[in-house]
Amino acid sequence: MKYVSPVHQRKAERRQFDSLRAMELYCPRCKRATPVRERLLLVLPEGDKYEYLCSICGTSVGDKIEKGQPHPIIIT
Repeated sequence: MKYVSPVHQRKAERRQFDSLRAMELYCPRCKRATPVRERLLLVLPEGDKYEYLCSICGTSVGDKIEKGQPHPIIIT
């Protein structure tokens, strides 16, 4: 059996939650939890910013920044 240090185990556990996607969020307009759609809002140097929209009324109910690989900088 292979020994895994507690530090490495915690890092592995944190990586499991690096890219969560919401399925339902509370919509203040509908006054209940509703299914959401994810829309790419901005491409930023630190990651892509997504907006969550209520699938019933279209109200913005949240956002997140998904950190990924850095985008290349093109100098012309």
